[in-house]
Amino acid sequence: MNGRKAMTLMLTDTEMAALDRLSESKDMTKAALIRQALRLYQALDERLSRGDKVFVEDEAKKEKAELVVL
Repeated sequence: MNGRKAMTLMLTDTEMAALDRLSESKDMTKAALIRQALRLYQALDERLSRGDKVFVEDEAKKEKAELVVL
């Protein structure tokens, strides 16, 4: 056994279209993209749980904006 479990994920048409676009533009399978998104969300959640702030920066404009995760 490889330690993996299967699940069924129901998405709206809009969510599926976003997943299709991202998987195509990143040249990744949908499953790989969802796994990567989960790892990213987990990393963000850990930092936010510690009280850290996460920012995105527009280097050209020298502008920063705080990323808020609900």
